[in-house]
Amino acid sequence: MKIPKKITWLERSLIQSPGHIALCISEDEYEKWLKRLKIPPKNRDGFVNIGANATTHFFENTDTNQLCIIVCFKVKKGIDRIDEYALLVHEAVHAWQKIKKSIGETSPSDEFEAYSIQSLSVRLMDAYDKMRRVKK
Repeated sequence: MKIPKKITWLERSLIQSPGHIALCISEDEYEKWLKRLKIPPKNRDGFVNIGANATTHFFENTDTNQLCIIVCFKVKKGIDRIDEYALLVHEAVHAWQKIKKSIGETSPSDEFEAYSIQSLSVRLMDAYDKMRRVKK
């Protein structure tokens, strides 16, 4: 499996987000992000939770004190693209829930919430598609 040489944050377009979001499709990528964010080993969770195909992790960047969200996705053969996208939407909801709390939003309008989850989902799907093309 080829890992992209350059790792970058996904674009931030959801309001003025309090942090960054990234997608990792390999444990090596995830470890690189943890090192880059200077997350101490004792504060690190595994790439993907046991029994799961995807897990969303939340950290604070020690240099900027910004929220950092890392969506980890285990690529498996035999899972169709619709199921992969559904998992990414599921993880986008977890990301939105954390962002919502971090900005002190307790009751967002239905449209604000829907557009926020849509924005996160689209960015995750786009990044996933680009990573899959590079990996082949």
